[in-house]
Amino acid sequence: MSEFIAHVRQDKDGRWTRHDLLEHLQASAVLAKDFSRSFDNTGWVELAALWHDLGKFLPSWQAYLKRSSGYDPDAHIEDGGSRPNHSTVGSVLSFNQANNAPSVFLKAKILAYLIAGHHAGLPDWVPEPTGGDLQNRLFDTLHNRLKTDELNELRAVLEGCGLQELISKPLPRGCPVVVGDQEHRHLWLRMLFSCLVDADFLDTEKFMDLLANAQRSEYPGLEELFSRFNFYMAAKVNGSDKTLLNEARNNILEASLLKGESAPGFFSLAVPTGGGKTLASVGFALRHALKYKKERIIIAIPYTSIIEQTAAVYREVFGEGVVLEHHSNLDPETETRQSRLASENWDAPLIVTTNVQLFESLLASRTSSCRKLHNIANSVIILDEAQMLPSEYLRPILSLLRGLVKYFGVTVVFCTATQPALTGRIGSGEGVFEGISSCVDIVGAVSHLEVFQRYRIEWPDMSKKKSWPELAGELARFEQVLCVVNTRKDCRDLHRLMPDGTVHLSANMCGEHRSGVIACIKAKLSAGEKVRVISTQLVEAGVDIDFPVVYRALAGIDSVVQSAGRCNREGRLNLEGGLGKVIVFIPPELSPAGLLRKGEDVTREIIAQNPEPALGAELYLSYFRSFYRSVNGFDKPKFFDRMVRDSNDLSFQFRTFAQEVRLVDDRGQRSIIVYYKGRRGSSVELIDQLRRNGPEAWLLRKLQRFIVNIPLYEVDKLEKEGHIENVHGYYVQKSTGLYNNRYGLLTDLSLWPTDGFMV
Repeated sequence: MSEFIAHVRQDKDGRWTRHDLLEHLQASAVLAKDFSRSFDNTGWVELAALWHDLGKFLPSWQAYLKRSSGYDPDAHIEDGGSRPNHSTVGSVLSFNQANNAPSVFLKAKILAYLIAGHHAGLPDWVPEPTGGDLQNRLFDTLHNRLKTDELNELRAVLEGCGLQELISKPLPRGCPVVVGDQEHRHLWLRMLFSCLVDADFLDTEKFMDLLANAQRSEYPGLEELFSRFNFYMAAKVNGSDKTLLNEARNNILEASLLKGESAPGFFSLAVPTGGGKTLASVGFALRHALKYKKERIIIAIPYTSIIEQTAAVYREVFGEGVVLEHHSNLDPETETRQSRLASENWDAPLIVTTNVQLFESLLASRTSSCRKLHNIANSVIILDEAQMLPSEYLRPILSLLRGLVKYFGVTVVFCTATQPALTGRIGSGEGVFEGISSCVDIVGAVSHLEVFQRYRIEWPDMSKKKSWPELAGELARFEQVLCVVNTRKDCRDLHRLMPDGTVHLSANMCGEHRSGVIACIKAKLSAGEKVRVISTQLVEAGVDIDFPVVYRALAGIDSVVQSAGRCNREGRLNLEGGLGKVIVFIPPELSPAGLLRKGEDVTREIIAQNPEPALGAELYLSYFRSFYRSVNGFDKPKFFDRMVRDSNDLSFQFRTFAQEVRLVDDRGQRSIIVYYKGRRGSSVELIDQLRRNGPEAWLLRKLQRFIVNIPLYEVDKLEKEGHIENVHGYYVQKSTGLYNNRYGLLTDLSLWPTDGFMV
């Protein structure tokens, strides 16, 4: 053991244990090298790991560590004990090793990004010309941080203890896996960074918390999961009625398993709602992963409102403690120590997460978000409800997916009933860009797909609007009916005209509230009881409910079809030849300007040309091509400008770009923690704990299920009127009547007072 310390730990009995710095560097290098084997760039991360903590050899850092930890209270620093920077000197060393040779300069730059960012996150190379305080932004850039004179001090320290060989290693000789590909160099560098920071975290954890480290990676392998899947599906098939519908589902499953033998790349599982794509897609993924030695399966879903439903299906198939859920709406009561650890770096074989978590991690600069990236390599990614990929981020998302498939051993499955047009050139004018080159259809010519035609759509006369009172009168004639509208206001306005007992469902209700309401709806439908529901689009994508009649306000073709998927889902009806009814209507007002309106306008154009369009792949392709042509841009965070244009000399704007990546842009909103008592607990006691103890991590995770997001102008109004208050930086409900069990958060004070206040 050397005299240099990386970390110290004090045991319960007061004894101190030292983590030797050289051992930490060497162990981190071994781990990082192992993490990068799947994309064959081991030399880069091995050297970055060996150099990442070189600054800890400096006397100032050693004194700081001993003083701040209490290990050596007599140690002191003349400047008063501020935390020294230990991540820059290794970056400076990499440039020193380059000896100003242009051909080697870029290699040094790669290592500098990794080492300098291993705590604070991947930095910008230089600041952008505009935005914010230039001096502060300049200080944080990699280019500026390289201006340090600590390298000579480091040399003297290492030479004095015989460790000079550590800093005399040559830069890597191998070329990046993306050599010649300007578009994906940032992704390659992110993958290297992920290997480094996860190795650093894990080796530190192994020293600091042996129990946590021992609880990692205790999951069954994919072979065991495939065995459980086959056992479950055999029992399910044998126990099902021999109907044409179940036969079609079996055909889809068999086609998916067979296609799993196909070479890695892009795949599409485009089957009608109710076709069993949740199980068929994971069957394909398991067969494919075993065939091509993939390490894990990642299922990404657009909404937290359906992620719990999907995870519940997989738990039924594979058992408890196997599926890793990683999303903001996760109930902490269901978490285990093992699952919390695995969510840090996705070291589990089967992960269910959100599009936001997946893509914002792939485009992040923070170390906590980037740790998991190397575990995305060599995986199968299932993008459920792929039509929900946000168009404003489509260019960086498809670029990421192309890079993952081409260089990092990933297979991607687009899974949806309404397959978007993602191949070839996308968009129009200056915004046009290249999508993916090709996509293999998993299902192909599976027989009996016609049995999934379980409803008939009545398209509207585009010249006739329907008033809310008129629509309410129509809906009241049905005992079981779902009506989907375009905005929260529309949902509330229509609901107020409906008979007592009608269910309101919108994002003005917290996650715990919505989950309980959806469970109640399902129970009533199953029991054949009367249930009328007025809802926003949150029920469209994947929520497993089954109504005989569905009304849908005019919207994009994909939204209409997704709403229709809630109609006669199981084919049990005996109406009009066994078909359910889907009625599209023109609401009193247009949708708000933006993407929702653009989808509505494209649907108007399609119906103007053909008043009764036939549902199917041809219609969806035509709709999405027209929709994408109408979109103003596909690169909201300026992916090309910040991550591609200057990548020949590796001048990236990692931090600035990451700050602009918000798949759900909540900058115009604030979260309100509301009073609500649900099936899995109440927020009242949790809010009291927030007041008393402040925002602890476990508490914030629990409170996540009790928040509602509303626009800033509504937040300002409610705060001025005393209905909400700021508690330790979080807005919390204050007025008793602000939230009720009918509408959720009542930002419209004209609704007060009403029944059912939740306290």
